[in-house]
Amino acid sequence: MTDRRLWSYKEIAAHIRVQPDTVRSYRKHGLLPQPDLVEGGRPYWFADTIRTWVAQRPGHSGRRDKD
Repeated sequence: MTDRRLWSYKEIAAHIRVQPDTVRSYRKHGLLPQPDLVEGGRPYWFADTIRTWVAQRPGHSGRRDKD
């Protein structure tokens, strides 16, 4: 089942337990995937896009956080 909820920096930060500014920095440095949607200049990602990205991050393989 796919999770089509859209996440902003705030939701991504909560999911990976960092500050929203850290997530903004990840995007600035090309570490985040491209946004799935941009509305009014604000980027949004599907929850599944971020979960896939988290699973593929170096040093985070096999880690499964409760959500």
